[in-house]
Amino acid sequence: MNDSSERRMRRMTGVFGLLSVALWLAIFPLYVMQPPASLYDGAATAEALSTIRNVVFTRILLGLGLYVTLLVFAVGFRELIRRANAECEWIGTLSLAAMAVWLGVTLVANGLEGGAALDTLGGAADPSVVRALTMGYLLIYNGAVAFVVTALFLAVAGHATLATGILPRWTAWLALAAAVSCVVAIPALYAGPADAAGFYNPGGWGPAIVANFPPLLWFLAVSILLLRR
Repeated sequence: MNDSSERRMRRMTGVFGLLSVALWLAIFPLYVMQPPASLYDGAATAEALSTIRNVVFTRILLGLGLYVTLLVFAVGFRELIRRANAECEWIGTLSLAAMAVWLGVTLVANGLEGGAALDTLGGAADPSVVRALTMGYLLIYNGAVAFVVTALFLAVAGHATLATGILPRWTAWLALAAAVSCVVAIPALYAGPADAAGFYNPGGWGPAIVANFPPLLWFLAVSILLLRR
């Protein structure tokens, strides 16, 4: 690969990485705008979703843009790994597969979340339907399911960096630390009833912070480095 081709590849990957970070940061505050309600009270949840249904649809729409940018980033990252060391192509492919699964399960969660919001539009939402859809996306979107595949992607990205040298070694350790933070959040699945006001439980804000912001730092650092190098 000639120098100009490599620069274009790095620039494209870095640009889409930064777009991912920007969309990620735009979405996160929209999840704290929901009025507090017990996740086990379908009627209260339905009322809360009815109040902020446009916010729900907006964060889903922004999420769709995020998934596109993340997929382009993952393809570019995989290609940089392959071109740096052909023997590490399988590592790059594994990172792309992990990202694809990550985005796939998140799309399912967004569909369930959007379905719960849509059920409130008629003015007579079914509390049992809203509760079922909410519980359905809880563990996928910001829970153990997403944390597992996120940890896999970051662990593979860290290993690929150490094996190929496409980025400074400290970014590999940052990726591995972010992967560990995701793994630490996985057992929240067993930590009692889901409670958005609690710290460590299936719906708590602790796992949301621990498993989102360390990966976000990695994406930000890597994207900037790809643009500067």
